[in-house]
Amino acid sequence: MNDSERTELQARINRTIPLSEAMGYRIAELDEQHILVAAPLAPNINIHGSGFAGSIYSLGILTAWGMCAHLIDLAGIHAELVVARANIRYRLPIRGDILCRCEIMEEAAAAFIHDLTLKGRSRIVLEVSIGNGPAASIEATMHASLAN
Repeated sequence: MNDSERTELQARINRTIPLSEAMGYRIAELDEQHILVAAPLAPNINIHGSGFAGSIYSLGILTAWGMCAHLIDLAGIHAELVVARANIRYRLPIRGDILCRCEIMEEAAAAFIHDLTLKGRSRIVLEVSIGNGPAASIEATMHASLAN
């Protein structure tokens, strides 16, 4: 992992989405095919002493967004990136640090960047696993379009 890429992406997310910093969002690992995000339970806790559903969702979406933003950065492209659709499934309470993992196959990443370069827009569906088990999972459709 290139530590400066991880640091720069995290700083951009914290700067442009201030809630991420309040939640303790931290990119623990980052490479061309995976991202691992960690956040402490304390600022994301609910009345039951487990992870607040809204925080879990937000951290999962930021994980998917971070993975896609990293792919776009690696390609040297300037693009707008948004979540087009997302579905979450909560299975178990999270009682410790919130860990979000997203992996992408090399072929899917290449197709996403190829379409973005060729057509000026692209979509990709990412799976984010949250906690052990996983405790929750998100399927997020990300949409990118070349910036003007």
